[in-house]
Amino acid sequence: MPSSRWSDLTRPGLDAAALAAVLTRDSSLWRSVEVVDEIGSTNAALAARAGQGAVEGTVLVAEHQVAGRGRLERVWTSPPRAGLTVSFLLRPDVPVARRGWLPLLTGVALAESVREVTGVLASVKWPNDLLARDGRKLAGILAEAVTSPDSSGVVVGVGLNVSTSAAELPDTGTSLSVVTGGTVDRGPVLLAFLRAVERRYRGWAEALGDPVLSGLARDYLAWSSTIGSTVEVTLPDGSTLTGTARAIDWDGRLVVDGAEGTVELASGDVRHVRTRAAGA
Repeated sequence: MPSSRWSDLTRPGLDAAALAAVLTRDSSLWRSVEVVDEIGSTNAALAARAGQGAVEGTVLVAEHQVAGRGRLERVWTSPPRAGLTVSFLLRPDVPVARRGWLPLLTGVALAESVREVTGVLASVKWPNDLLARDGRKLAGILAEAVTSPDSSGVVVGVGLNVSTSAAELPDTGTSLSVVTGGTVDRGPVLLAFLRAVERRYRGWAEALGDPVLSGLARDYLAWSSTIGSTVEVTLPDGSTLTGTARAIDWDGRLVVDGAEGTVELASGDVRHVRTRAAGA
């Protein structure tokens, strides 16, 4: 890894000390921010710490993640310093069923911060993707339940493509630099994202996970590219369900009106969700 933050002017390293100082100084949630050069998986590493009693608000960032995982153990890779790879630990005092909203809350916070810092207008695809306007994937989100001797919690991980080039991306992926046509500094994006998560999380937790009272349900629908669309859902057994994505229920499940009636799908109930504009 470069010895200086500016050794690679296209992909400079994050200033860990500055990030930690700025973020924790004014925050009632974030307790520590650690940036490591290389790691297998930030989610796996933070989950292990959570099991040993790590406090809520612990943040782990990797410049290079070599064994990243998405939902259903899908592989997530990115060149060193080309993206934001961050995991954080939350221990919300809300009904367990309401925790299904955490990846959705994270998606809204990510969309808000990306627009704020870069001007890129993205959308959230249920259950865990951030998409550019052309439908290509900018980011993935993975939320995993963890337990410790004293309490339970959730580790939320995000992988956001920032300066990844088109040649480094799959056909279905894109990055902030590709969309904007310019250089994007990861530091301001990370700070804005974690601050947006804190705002959203505090309101949601104070409402005991109520997505309506906290305003999260309303704002999620405003950012969603899934609700109102015709969706084709691939289930774990390989079968498919086609219908209209009508809503997100109180537990963060996707409500689909299909030919055989209405079904509610949790993220663990599906392998893929493909969308197209209603009526297409």
